[in-house]
Amino acid sequence: MKKKYIVVYTTFPNMRTAKKIVEALVRSRLAACGNIFRLFSVYRWKEKIEKHPEYGALIKTRASKYRSVEKYIKDHHPYDVPEIIFWYITRGQQEYLNWIYKVTD
Repeated sequence: MKKKYIVVYTTFPNMRTAKKIVEALVRSRLAACGNIFRLFSVYRWKEKIEKHPEYGALIKTRASKYRSVEKYIKDHHPYDVPEIIFWYITRGQQEYLNWIYKVTD
């Protein structure tokens, strides 16, 4: 299988923001779906160790949509530097992958 599909990972300060951005990505067909979950982050920011509850999102889409997804998240995210990374989906159930392709056209 060619590397057509990706999972984009990002974090948010609260559920409201996470839902708003993930839903907008799905409505605009930039993403097929997104899973939002609560987590706790520990990170260095401006030479200080920060510890905060956050919400993570796993967003499934086509690899060709990545730049648009990244731009949307950056344009609407409250963080100065939001975490936006992706992994290629190298294997998966073919019917599910076909669905991602179909709903992100």
